[in-house]
Amino acid sequence: MNKVSNTTRRRVLAALLAGVGMAALGNAPAEELRFPGEDPTHKVVYQFNKAEPEYHNAVLFSVGAMLRKYGDDIKIVVTAIGPGIHILAKTPGRPVSDEVKQRVSSLAQYGVEFHACGNTLTSLGWTEDALLPFAQYVEVGAADLMELQEQGYAYISW
Repeated sequence: MNKVSNTTRRRVLAALLAGVGMAALGNAPAEELRFPGEDPTHKVVYQFNKAEPEYHNAVLFSVGAMLRKYGDDIKIVVTAIGPGIHILAKTPGRPVSDEVKQRVSSLAQYGVEFHACGNTLTSLGWTEDALLPFAQYVEVGAADLMELQEQGYAYISW
């Protein structure tokens, strides 16, 4: 059985939808249609490793901007290590503004993954239970950054 390319599937689907009169989809070109579970074109991992409020705001603004620009055609991971881990804590040990807490939670609801470094948790005497429910534990944050890059993720660091 021949495998049909994603581009061909998109064009066929777009033609079918156009023929049925699916005006609700607007004028999106076939290349913009995405199938559930399909890998996005873009993948990026942010290193989040500082405690300063200006840093938090800058990185989270960038994450939001990437979501606005690429929509569902991007996979975003934020790997929190060192002092940055506090944005993922139920009870942060360093100051984290309510605005930052809300933005992190909102971004998680939009599909941004937040990874928490296990080494940092250990150094703070924390367990995975200290993390917000959406935070994903990774054994070594630096290894997470490396492995995601090996999987084709662009690496962003401030």
